[in-house]
This record gives sequence, structure tokens and C-alpha cells, in this order.
Amino acid sequence: MSHIIRIEGSSTAVDAEPGDTVLDALLMAGVGFSYSCQAGNCGTCRCELVSGDILELEYSEHALSAEDRARGVVLACRAQVWGDVTVRRLDDEEFVVHPSRILDCRVTAVEKATHDIWRVRLDIRTGGPYAFSAGQYASVEFPFARGKARDYSMANAPFEPGIEFHVREMSGGAVSSGLGEKLAVGDAVRVSGPFGSAHLREKHFGPVIAVAGGSGLAPIRAILVALDQLLDERPVHVYVGARTEADVYCEDEIRGLARLHPDWHVHWVLSHGEPDPGRARRTGLVTDAIAQDFTTFEGFKAYVAGPPAMVGAASELLQARGLPLRDLHADAFYPADRKASAPSEEVSIP
Repeated sequence: MSHIIRIEGSSTAVDAEPGDTVLDALLMAGVGFSYSCQAGNCGTCRCELVSGDILELEYSEHALSAEDRARGVVLACRAQVWGDVTVRRLDDEEFVVHPSRILDCRVTAVEKATHDIWRVRLDIRTGGPYAFSAGQYASVEFPFARGKARDYSMANAPFEPGIEFHVREMSGGAVSSGLGEKLAVGDAVRVSGPFGSAHLREKHFGPVIAVAGGSGLAPIRAILVALDQLLDERPVHVYVGARTEADVYCEDEIRGLARLHPDWHVHWVLSHGEPDPGRARRTGLVTDAIAQDFTTFEGFKAYVAGPPAMVGAASELLQARGLPLRDLHADAFYPADRKASAPSEEVSIP
């Protein structure tokens, strides 16, 4: 019994025999589809599985990352059809690939952002140029912890000089604990990257919602700085969750950006404690504030970064109110001792 493969957004519908790959069936029917190696090694035939029953054959992790797979992306050449299937072509921005670099850097600043978050700024000495998209992350190896690389999101936009990371001190953390005493201006730091697909989609001109918690503000800051430079005025809604006033940072800069754009709206939400007098704050969970303000996220792109519980709750809310998974770009930041089941201390999981 044959099955039908459809391409969302077009009238294309082709027959496929059980066990055919999506790519083979499309090509045999004369349907144009991007591909190259046909062996699961290059990633050229990536597409989104919208619905249907497939069996995924073995493929290289370089062709399809765990982050992509979590968002429903598959390789057409490795997706065997065992029922009717609908796939969606990925737009150009889903294929953004920057050259992987190993950079030798020097520390130019180590500054306290909050009681437990450090802003670390680096100057690139060799290995550049370093091209990346706002919202991506890198693997960072500090001189006092050789062999213990950790993943941190770039907090700066690509056009800003150097590299900036926001590192949260984890109690008992092998790398982050006591960072201020271990790391000094002039120290050599190795950076490898970039990685991650939770980056800004510049060609999306609809509204944006950006949600951050803790040091998850790093990639969100990068995305906001990049949005500020674009020649359009898409609506941007920013929600930053913090426990108390002591956990608030980067506020003046982000509110300053918002003042330059009539349709940017910024909210700081405290989950514990009372706001300082005169501060524009909301209280409770950041997801509650979002739920109060929106009934639908149709047409939005969403960027979410921070602790796993917050990212999970925000992602669930956004999807429940109409945001397609393809428009949700989320980073969950896990502690290093969970590396066996998730990336490291400040890693991005788009």
C-alpha cells in the first residue's frame, strides 16, 4: 500500500512505497528538493516533519544536531516513509552556518553584573575572524580549568567588538565557582564555536517576544542589540524574570534601547521580594505576566533563554497560545553536573 508525501505550503503530493525515503520519493516524482550527499552526512536535505510516520536511518550528528531534532527537523534522505507524511521546507535562515573557529583570546574585563553573575569580556588575538549570529553560543576554556570547557552564549551582537559572556557562579561549580578570584585581565582563554540554532531570524518582520531568566539574558541582549540595528520597526516584547532586585542587571541598557523604538515594550518581573521604590516592576512568575498580556502569539517569533523550568513553562505557554514550534527558539541553561543528560553550565539547547 503506497503512502502520500506532501510539502506544506504547496500543492505537491507524491506517492511513496513503504520504506522509501522522503528524498527518494520526491526526486523520483520530479519534485525539486535540496540535497547533496544522500547519506546523512551533509545536512543539505534538512526539513521539518510536520506530521506522519517515519523511521529515521542512521545519520551524522554534524548533519542534524540534537537541537534541530528536538524541533522536529529531519533529514529527507534518512527519513523512511511508513505512512502519509507532510514535510516543510526550511527557510534560508534555518541554514545559517558560520565557519567553526578555535580562538585564542585575552580577558579584557571581569565585572560583577549581580551577586552571582559575572560579565567576562574577551579580545580575540588569533583564530579570527569570528562570525556568528546573535543568540548563538561557544565552548569556553578558562586557564584555571584546562580540559573543562563550558558552553556560554555570546552576550554581544556580531558587529560589536570582542566577545562577551555572562557567567553565573554555581555553588560548588568546578569552573564558575569563585570565578572573580580565578580569572584576571590578561589571562588567556580559548573559545570554540559558534554553535546553536536559537539565533535571531532577521528576515522575520513580524512581532517578536523575548523571554529571559538569570544569565539567559546574555543571548537575549545580543538579539535585542541586533534588532536595534535593523532598518524596520517590528514590535518587540521583552520579559525578564528575576528573583529579587539583587538579580536585576543590564536594565538601563535594555530600557535605553526600548526608548529608541516606539513599539518596543520591556517588563522586569520579580518572583520573590518587593521591588525597589520607583522601579517599574511586575511581580510573580514571568509566565504569568506574559499570559496576562497576550491571548495569541500568531505571527510571532519567540526567543527564550534561562533556567530549564522557566524555559519549559514559557515554551508551553507560547505554544498553547498559537506559536508554532518552528517559531520557538529556546535555550535552557543547565548546571555542569547534568552534562550527561544535557549540555553544560550555561549551554544553549535551541
